[in-house]
Amino acid sequence: MLNRFYGAFDTERRSGMQDQGDYRSPFQIDRDRVLHTTTFRRLQNKTQVFWSGEYDFYRTRLTHSLEVAQIGKAISHWLKTRPDGPFNDDFFIDPDLVEAVCLSHDLGHPPFGHAGERTLNHLMRDHGGFEGNAQTLRLLTDRIFSAKRTGMNPTRAFLDGVLKYKSLWTELKSDGKAPAHHFIYDEQFSHLDWAIGGNDFPMELIPGKTRDSFKSIECQIMDWADDTAYSLNDLSDSVRAGFLHLEKIEAWAEQHQHPTGEGTPLGDLMRAIRRRKVDPFVGARIGRYIQATRIETDANFLSDTTNRYKFRLVIDPAVKAESALFKKLAFEVVFLSPQLKQLEHKGSRLLRQLWELLYQRYVLNESIDGQDFQLLPADSAAEILAEPDAAGRARLVCDFLSGMTDGYAARTYKRLFSPDFGSIGDLIG
Repeated sequence: MLNRFYGAFDTERRSGMQDQGDYRSPFQIDRDRVLHTTTFRRLQNKTQVFWSGEYDFYRTRLTHSLEVAQIGKAISHWLKTRPDGPFNDDFFIDPDLVEAVCLSHDLGHPPFGHAGERTLNHLMRDHGGFEGNAQTLRLLTDRIFSAKRTGMNPTRAFLDGVLKYKSLWTELKSDGKAPAHHFIYDEQFSHLDWAIGGNDFPMELIPGKTRDSFKSIECQIMDWADDTAYSLNDLSDSVRAGFLHLEKIEAWAEQHQHPTGEGTPLGDLMRAIRRRKVDPFVGARIGRYIQATRIETDANFLSDTTNRYKFRLVIDPAVKAESALFKKLAFEVVFLSPQLKQLEHKGSRLLRQLWELLYQRYVLNESIDGQDFQLLPADSAAEILAEPDAAGRARLVCDFLSGMTDGYAARTYKRLFSPDFGSIGDLIG
C-alpha cells in the first residue's frame, strides 16, 4: 500500500537518478546502504562513554546507534497507533526511514568520543572546522559507498533527517574563532540547499539554535531517541562500571537540591541500584519515554512542500525534564570525573600528535628530517597530495583521522612514535 505521507520531493535522490527495478522502498535502500558500509562497522570500536574494547559490556558508538534505531522505530510505530494522532495505514512516518536516520546519526564521529571531536575542531580551526554531524553529511554525500567517492546518493528525506544542524561554519564564527560545535561545513551549502528544495530560510530562522531547531519530523524523532538512549543507557553503563553508585547520587542530589524520595526519578534509580535491577529500570523507562510522544501540526515555509515539516514531535514535559536530569547526572558525576578526563586527554594528545606529523608531511608537503616518508596508505596519500590547496589537503587528513577507530588510532600512534612497537610486517591499514 502506498504511503501518502511521502511524495516525489522526499524520495528524490541527490544525483537526480531514481531507483530502477528494486523490490525495496527508497528508504529501505538508504538503510541497507548504511548497514553495509565499513564506516558503519567501524563504530564498533569508537568510544561512546568509556573507551571501546576495555570491557565487553560497555556500549560503543555501534551499539548506541542500534539502540537509537530501535527506539526511533518504536516511536514511529507508537505515533501511528495513537488514536488521537493524524496517521493511519496509508499515511504515516516511515519506520525504515527513521531507522536509516538513527543508524547514521553518529557515522561522522571520530575516535575517542566528544573529546576527539573537540580536538579535531580545534586543529581544523583554520580550515573550516570539524563537527561530527557535518562529517556524517560529508560521508553520506561525498565519501562512502562509491569507488569514486561520490557518496551513497541519499534520498532527500534521509539526508534531511540527519541534518540536526543547518548553520554554516562561517555563519557562527566570531572574532575569527571557530564555533564550539553545531554547524556544517561551508562547502556543504549545496547539500543543505538541495535538502530544503532551494528555498531560503526565513529571516526569523537565524543561524544557531533558532535555525537548528528547524528539523524534519524524522530528525526530531531521531533526536529524542538519541536523548532517550543517552540519558538512560549511559546511566546503566556508568552503574556497571562503578562510576555511578548510591553515595555519589545522594551527594550530587543533595548538592543540587534534587529530591530522592519514593516516586522521584533519582529515588527510582537508587531503588533499582539497591535491588540490582538497573537494566529492567532502564527498559521500563525507555518504554515510558517512547509513549511520552505525540504529534502536533505545524506551519512553516516547508510545510506546504512536504509532510515532513507539517508535523512536530511533542514530548511530555515531565518526561523531558527527567531525561535532562539524568543527562546532567551522568555528565557531572561520570563524564567530568578525573578518570574519564584523563582518558580524554590521552586521546586528544594522541590525535594532536598524529595531526601535526601528517599536517607537515601531507598538507605542507614538507619532508621530515630531510626524508619524504610515506606515512599513509598509497591511495590516501595520492588523493591528499593531488588536492591543489592546503584547505583541501587538511580536510582529507582530517577525514583520515576521523575515520579511525580508537584501536587503529592507538596502533598507528605506537607505530609512529613508540620505538619498541611494530615490525616490518605491520600493515598501516
